[in-house]
Amino acid sequence: MVEGGLADWDPDAGDAGRARDVWVFQAGCVRAFAATWVVRGFAPTTIGAYTSLLPRVLAHFDRPVWQIEPAHVDAMLHTLLLAGRTAGTRRRYLDMLRAFHTFVRLRYASEIRALYGAAVGDPLDRFNRLPHVRDEPAHRLPPTAERLTAFFAHARARLATVSDYPAAARDYTLWRTLYHSAPRLSEALHLELCDVHPELGPSGKLHVRFGKAANTSGPRPRWAPMLDGLDRILAWYQSDIRPLFPDTAALFCDAHGEALKPETVRDRLARLLDTEGRIEGDQFTPHDLRRACATHHYEQGMDLITVQQLLGHEHIASTMAYVRPCLTFVEDAWRRATSRALTGLAG
Repeated sequence: MVEGGLADWDPDAGDAGRARDVWVFQAGCVRAFAATWVVRGFAPTTIGAYTSLLPRVLAHFDRPVWQIEPAHVDAMLHTLLLAGRTAGTRRRYLDMLRAFHTFVRLRYASEIRALYGAAVGDPLDRFNRLPHVRDEPAHRLPPTAERLTAFFAHARARLATVSDYPAAARDYTLWRTLYHSAPRLSEALHLELCDVHPELGPSGKLHVRFGKAANTSGPRPRWAPMLDGLDRILAWYQSDIRPLFPDTAALFCDAHGEALKPETVRDRLARLLDTEGRIEGDQFTPHDLRRACATHHYEQGMDLITVQQLLGHEHIASTMAYVRPCLTFVEDAWRRATSRALTGLAG
């Protein structure tokens, strides 16, 4: 039996029998590696993405991971490039290969040496480590404050005409929550009724108990302020709308009382946006509402450290990647600074 129950070997075959199938051994390594994602607290959506990506990475090689050399990695990157894969996709392939290779080296290097007489080297060198390059979609600006004002007005007006009023009112409240308190969609869908605390702070707070995990950490709870009148919207929702759904714990639930699914929310937002009749460039996703919150507060003068705390980021670099000011942000800031200087001189 390989360490950790990776694979079942013929107990009567001896060492030669144990070493005959490297692919069975590697499959066991894959299962053990996937198990670490669960115990490290990764979200189910992240685990699903990883589970899909790792086999695609390994399919590029005709050898087990401990026999991969830099030239083989170069060949994978070349194949991905010819297939039109973006720099971000190529980076994800490299990152997954690096993570899995490191896991195998740290956990099973001694056993691999004993079974196959092979040392676990490093197939990644400085020549095949792609620099951080943002693909073009990352430069897309979030919806402007004016765009969201029009969207929320459209969503609110439809409440008077839709056939499923409770669901439309719930969706409207969810969109406003994503924009005014900036939780991730998964975090918002984990909120329960007990997580709304109107008594905390000037306008109340949301207890985001299942904040996104990072690396080896578990969920990171935080308190998200209810800004820009969200406290009043949530009070209306809890008193008038939420009682129209089954009596369960979920804040945003479906007709059965179960917490909404992310794919359901994305689909409902897309359908609502279609009813506006706008051009495709005016479409946005639930995550764009979080990006818009960060950007608009920054444009209005909130410093990056405060925006970082609002978003629940561990590193300021993550916050900087979220903030995408409008194209005239520098000119607008210059005009404000000039105006203040002239006012000071006049005084």
